[in-house]
Amino acid sequence: MVTEERIIEALAGVMDPELHRTLVELGMVRNVRIQEGKVAFTLALTIPECPLKDQLVAEAKAAVLSLDGVEEVAIDLTEMTDEEKRRIGLGGAGQPGVAERFNRVRHVVAVMSGKGGVGKSLVTALLAVAFRQDGQRVGVLDADVTGPSIPKIFGLHGVPPMGPLGILPAETRMGIKIMSINLLLPSEDEAVIWRGPLISSVIKQFWGDVVWGDLDWLVVDLPPGTSDAALTVMQALPLSGVVLVSSPQDLAEMVVRKAAQMAQVMQVPLLGLVENMSYFVCPESGRQYNIFGPSHGEEMAWRLGVPFLGRLPLDPRISELCDAGNVEVYTTEAFTPIVRHLLETASEPRRSPVQPARG
Repeated sequence: MVTEERIIEALAGVMDPELHRTLVELGMVRNVRIQEGKVAFTLALTIPECPLKDQLVAEAKAAVLSLDGVEEVAIDLTEMTDEEKRRIGLGGAGQPGVAERFNRVRHVVAVMSGKGGVGKSLVTALLAVAFRQDGQRVGVLDADVTGPSIPKIFGLHGVPPMGPLGILPAETRMGIKIMSINLLLPSEDEAVIWRGPLISSVIKQFWGDVVWGDLDWLVVDLPPGTSDAALTVMQALPLSGVVLVSSPQDLAEMVVRKAAQMAQVMQVPLLGLVENMSYFVCPESGRQYNIFGPSHGEEMAWRLGVPFLGRLPLDPRISELCDAGNVEVYTTEAFTPIVRHLLETASEPRRSPVQPARG
């Protein structure tokens, strides 16, 4: 004889593939009805647009149809209430950080320049590629909300799907996880004309509402300057530290010192300095030219009291690869010592003890 208890017992064997708990444990099964050989019940999803709903429905139907005496199964779909979501540890509407408790990120490193045009996003991308080539599990959070370039560099297009816990990041060919505002816009050319508070909110959501999963390194690409976005990252994200990017010009050095001072005021560790566009090697003669003047990277790092991580060349080929979305093809030997240094020195994630002012 078909009973509600037998149906619940059968559904207790159906596992939610993302939450790793059964439908019964999660409280998704409700309103079971039985009439002769027909069974109907309601399945409450965490979100209506759950991409796994077809799989859950199919497995739930198969489990109930396997019972003797069941000839037909009908499943109605509904959404959990905010209270029900909170009860299973997901949080409700208006509560950021739904996915945060399920993510396990060992190191969070922000790449900061203080000045635009020094190749900060390029350094971010190449650092992520070098970590990945070293066998690390890597993600990139594009916090440059008004000037995002990370998806273009990696050749990513299209809106990432939603999962039960939040947004699923896009993945590159090498398996680097990426989240950027440009992946969520109707058009890649659409301008993001937002004030600081909204930008800060988006960055917090990229940390707390994106399903990063298990990562060894999350590299955060900061916009130029020392305003809202950088402040939000330093206060809200558990940073292991900041990597500074400069170029040989004196102006770049002056602005990078401002970025370094901000990190120090926020009590965020400075992991080191990278000098980008340090030199150009002529492909015909092999001669090295200092197009932007002599290098001051080591001197600047010494004055800032941080390790000098290395010089990167001005290479026309990398511009071609980035324009084509093929940055992962670029050889990253120059980043080997940088990755080695960060592996040895970067601490576990920690939030800045300097909290935002309340007013």
